[in-house]
Amino acid sequence: MSTTDTHRVIDAVWRIESARLIAGLARIVRDVGLAEELAQDALVVALERWPESGIPDNPGAWLMATAKHRAIDLFRRNKLLERKHEELGRELKVQQDLAVANFNVPEDHEISDDLLRLVFVSCHPVLSTEARVALTLRLLGGLTTQEIARAFLVPEPTVAQRIVRAKRALTEARVPFEVPRGPDLAARLSSVLEVIYLIFNEGYSATAGEDWMRPALCEDALRLGRILAELAPEEPEVHGLVALMEIQASRLPARSGPHGEPILLLDQDRSRWDQLLIRRGLAALERAEKLGGAPGPYTLQAAIAACHARANTASETDWHRIVALYDALAQLTPSPVVELNRAVAVAMAFGPAAGLELIDKLTSEPSLKAYHLLPSVRGDFLFKLGRFTEAQAEFERAATLTQNARERELLLNRAAACSRN
Repeated sequence: MSTTDTHRVIDAVWRIESARLIAGLARIVRDVGLAEELAQDALVVALERWPESGIPDNPGAWLMATAKHRAIDLFRRNKLLERKHEELGRELKVQQDLAVANFNVPEDHEISDDLLRLVFVSCHPVLSTEARVALTLRLLGGLTTQEIARAFLVPEPTVAQRIVRAKRALTEARVPFEVPRGPDLAARLSSVLEVIYLIFNEGYSATAGEDWMRPALCEDALRLGRILAELAPEEPEVHGLVALMEIQASRLPARSGPHGEPILLLDQDRSRWDQLLIRRGLAALERAEKLGGAPGPYTLQAAIAACHARANTASETDWHRIVALYDALAQLTPSPVVELNRAVAVAMAFGPAAGLELIDKLTSEPSLKAYHLLPSVRGDFLFKLGRFTEAQAEFERAATLTQNARERELLLNRAAACSRN
């Protein structure tokens, strides 16, 4: 195997093993930043040695053993081993974990516990939303700083600073490496789900740049969601989020044309929707609903997505059911954006005039002043009502508000269509 081929294998191994490696090390050293440094050190050693020695039979265990050796060296060099023993209050366990660097693979339940702890630490509320997203993609997604920066169209140094500050904030706040219990669990789980869905949404509808979508981010979010569903199988909202992402991801092949131009939901060729993802999404939704209790916001949104997925054509969509689901969502998590989406459903179920009446009540909402979808939706209703001059002005205004080049082009094309009527 050539050096280039070996490096490709190492890159693949890192993507698969890095989260588990960092999680296992963080349990030992109780510091996420230090755990990542030790894991990176092990990766560097692999890059140096594997091209000559070959890929080990168990590369993940090899990396863990190497990282443990590095931890021992570090603690000895800084004379921190004894202090770590006292600090952790688990002398025997730490000594065994750090001093015996072997190639045994941890038990599955240990890996799962460590990963779940890392998920909650990466998404801790002490961090800003941007920091949580960056740290989650770095530690759990295995993405490089450059990849994260490219995905979110921000300078690489900005992402690097977010990650550095996030790890420092976790250390300074002495965030425990543990899964929250009791009343804290729901709030912390909500933060985790929010981060994963933010990542997915940025891939599904890019906020800025030349591309309408960034499917790689959707894949990263889906992978994280599926992992979380395995780690927390009794949490219905976890399965609700996975269901929502699976069903929405099924539309990706139909959401753009041959030249990357956006294709809206009602105009999509549904034969291009990924049926495997739809089946997975519907199964996850069923699992969420079977766990009982009142459905949460992600489960309700997944149920809305399922209405679209079950319709063979746009005209067969059960819009009355969707309106009812949005009613429930608006009661559970009231927000102007939910009301905007509900207005679209009302327009489809009862006509554009009914939708416009609801939209007009949102035009004075401060949080939607710069939200391009408000004038976009209003323009659509006005167009359907034959009020083309007003519709054109709304589409043009929406085009000035969006930062996505593809979306701007779509809106300007719709404005031009108004001028032709």
